[in-house]
Amino acid sequence: MRLVHAAACLALLAGCLCDAEGRGAELTAGVARVDLTPPATMKAALGGYGDRMSRPAEGVHDRVFAKALVVAGASKRFALVTADVLAFPPPIKPAVVERLSGEGWGSGQIMLLPSHSHTSIDMSAIHPENKLGIPQIGVYQAELYEWVVERLAGVIREAGRRPVPVAVGTSRKRLAGWNRNRRGSEGPVDDDLTVTRIDTREDRPLAILFQFTAHPTLMLPEHMLFSGGWPGHAQRTVEALAGDGVAAMFYNGAQGDQAPVARPDSGPSRWEVAERYGRELGIEVWKLWDATSPDPTVAFAFHDQPIDLPDRTWHADFLATGGKEYALSEMLLRTMLPRLFPDATSSVSLRLGDLVIVGVPGELTAELGLRLKAEAARAAGVEHAVIGGLADAWLSYILSEAEYRKGGYEASVSFYGPTLGETIVAGALEGVKRLASP
Repeated sequence: MRLVHAAACLALLAGCLCDAEGRGAELTAGVARVDLTPPATMKAALGGYGDRMSRPAEGVHDRVFAKALVVAGASKRFALVTADVLAFPPPIKPAVVERLSGEGWGSGQIMLLPSHSHTSIDMSAIHPENKLGIPQIGVYQAELYEWVVERLAGVIREAGRRPVPVAVGTSRKRLAGWNRNRRGSEGPVDDDLTVTRIDTREDRPLAILFQFTAHPTLMLPEHMLFSGGWPGHAQRTVEALAGDGVAAMFYNGAQGDQAPVARPDSGPSRWEVAERYGRELGIEVWKLWDATSPDPTVAFAFHDQPIDLPDRTWHADFLATGGKEYALSEMLLRTMLPRLFPDATSSVSLRLGDLVIVGVPGELTAELGLRLKAEAARAAGVEHAVIGGLADAWLSYILSEAEYRKGGYEASVSFYGPTLGETIVAGALEGVKRLASP
């Protein structure tokens, strides 16, 4: 594993040096979308809550999608993929890359960003190494795995087929009162809304990227219909307001301890609460997008930074919290951790003009996220640095050592010990440094 990552690092470093030519380049881009909603005959389970016991979804409230933006410049291209799903287990991205490798795609050119919807595809159901057969964790479904991998590869392929010259601009504002720290009222909150406008040179909207930091947990275990949750409603609202067939693409941030705050007078129905939250967030996105001016010549760079992980372990609180929810014992943990959790990962980072998206492979808490954003902005010399939460793979929750030692649910579902937070932040920052303008 270490030798593989070392070889990948050398190859990607060479690619990153070439990327420097793309700084200040004229860019082209293309977009595509694909319906990820599994057919009813597949009997796919919903992820997010162990209480569901891997029961098949009972129908579809609203469809879930994957959308791809392929950006190219200076003989390089990069695919950003957003998806209305809970998360991706580590084997998904390599499988997607394998299907695209014959077309010149490599792992460092792709970032997968799930919304973390808790009413969508269960990540454990698409993990080929999940042979544990524990309903609370999720039961592997080979047909569903194939469905997801094939559609992710296909949407990247489709987005790259018809590139057009584009202009890019990013803006940010705070949305105070829209989210809270669920580990305690005094905990840090990241309430930034960041919107990136990507237009054709004919001033037609092509894609709208937007990031806000909060768990999509307005739906509860008893809600058994497929749905993109509030992120799905927000994307549909933005697409309706902006028009012209634009692709609105949501990605989450350091949402490990961030919960949404329902909008006033949302009513008793959780479906209505989620829809109203997403609709009103979409309106805020549209207003910020409308005030953003795109630039036709912007910096474009990307990098994939290998990160060796601390030893796998579990928290002392696990069996009483996360372990209880997911029906795990110490014996099962000894089997599960080496099978499902890798000993190395990576952080893909992308620069588009004055925006840097820092990919984090798990659920980072806001304390670390705010620090990483500030340090990444300084390191890359940009105004807008954001976290791409749960990027490419779900490792676990990612906390600072102090927060890990406090315990609680988030710490109990963190599987690399107290130093994981510092390891991920340091590795991600090392990658961001490669994106700085010369």
